[in-house]
Amino acid sequence: MIETRLNRRKLLAAAAMALVAGCTVVPKGPAPTAPAPKPAPPVSEIPVDAERHRIALLVPVSGPNAGVGQSIANAATMALLDTAAKGLRLTTYDTAANPAEATRKAVADGNTLILGPLLADDVPAVSGVAKSAKVPVISFSNDEAAAGRDVYVMGNLPGESVARTVAYARSKGITTFAALVPRGDYGARASSALLDAVRGEGGSVVAMEPYDRSSASIAAAVARIKAKDGYGALLIADGGSLSARAAGQFRAGGGRTSVKLLGTELWSGERELTTTPALRGAWFATVSDSRFAQFSKSYRSRFGAQPFRIATLGYDAVLLTLRVARDWKPGKPFPASAMLDSSGFLGLDGPFRFTRSGMVERALEVREVAAGGITVVSPAPARFGE
Repeated sequence: MIETRLNRRKLLAAAAMALVAGCTVVPKGPAPTAPAPKPAPPVSEIPVDAERHRIALLVPVSGPNAGVGQSIANAATMALLDTAAKGLRLTTYDTAANPAEATRKAVADGNTLILGPLLADDVPAVSGVAKSAKVPVISFSNDEAAAGRDVYVMGNLPGESVARTVAYARSKGITTFAALVPRGDYGARASSALLDAVRGEGGSVVAMEPYDRSSASIAAAVARIKAKDGYGALLIADGGSLSARAAGQFRAGGGRTSVKLLGTELWSGERELTTTPALRGAWFATVSDSRFAQFSKSYRSRFGAQPFRIATLGYDAVLLTLRVARDWKPGKPFPASAMLDSSGFLGLDGPFRFTRSGMVERALEVREVAAGGITVVSPAPARFGE
C-alpha cells in the first residue's frame, strides 16, 4: 500500500517537472500574432478538358468600354462558328474592374493562351500575372512599348501607318514634311515614327508642333505651323473630328493649297473626313476594308448590331490561334516560335505577322479622301515581300 502511494507521488512529481520544462516564460508586452494566412488561389470552375486548348479572352464586358469589348468577344465567337473549330475552348473574362484578378482566374482555369487585354493600361497587370504562369499574351492594344517576350501587340500601330504614308508621299515626289501632333503617348509615338520614316526615305522633317486636345491649343499650333515654310506635306496625327478642325484652320484664307495633308490609322471609318472640304486629297494608310463589309453583314445577322471596326482583331486572333494549333498538342505549352513565321497569317484585316520584339507588322493600303467618299490609291500587298 505504502509502495503504491510512493509510486504515485513519483509519477505526479515527474509530470510536474515535465510541465515546468515545457513552459515558456513570456515577457510582458503585446502577445505575438500569427502571420496572416495566404489567400487560396482561385479555384477553377471549368472541368478538365484534355482534348481542347483552353484560350482566355480578356476584354471589358462591363463599364464604359463594354460595347467595344463585347463586340470583340462576339467576333471571336463568330470565328469559332465560321471555322467549326473543335480544338479550342474560348472563355471570356471581364477586365473592367480588375484586369490582374481576371488574369489570375484565367490562369487558374487552365488557359494556356491569353487574347487581350484591349486597353494599353491593362497590359502591365495582365502580363505580370501571365508571365509568372508562363502563359503568352496577344494584346489588342496599339502600345508598342507593351510588346516583349511572350507579349505580342496585335493592335494597329501608328508607326506602321505613318511609315506607309510617308513612303507613298515620297514616291510622289514629296521630300519635306511637317506635323501637328497631340501631346501624350500617341502623339509621341506618331512623332517618333514620322522622324524615323522620313529619315529612312531620304527626306527631312522641317517643323513639328504639339498641342493639347482643345480648340484654343489646336488653333495656336496651326498658327505656328502656318508661319513656317519649306514643307510639302503636313501630318495631322489625330482622330477624324480634331483632324478636320485642324485642317479647316490650316486651309483657311485660301493659302497652303500646295501642301499635301496626311493622316494616320485613326482616320479609318471617320465620317468627318468626307464632309470636310479642307481634307480633300489627303492621304492616310490603314488596313484594308475589302473583307470588313461581309464580316459586318454576318455580324449584324447574328447579333443584331453593327460591329465596332476594331472587332476584327478578335476574329483574327482566333484565326491565328487555330493556325498555330495545327502543330500544338493539347496539354503542351503554347509554341511561341510559331508566332514568328515570316510568311505571316491572313485575317479579315489582311496579312499580318509578328517581329521578334513582339510587335505586329501589317500590309496596309493608302487611301485618299475625296468628296463624298474614300478611294484606295495604293492597295495593300497580298502577301509580305511584294
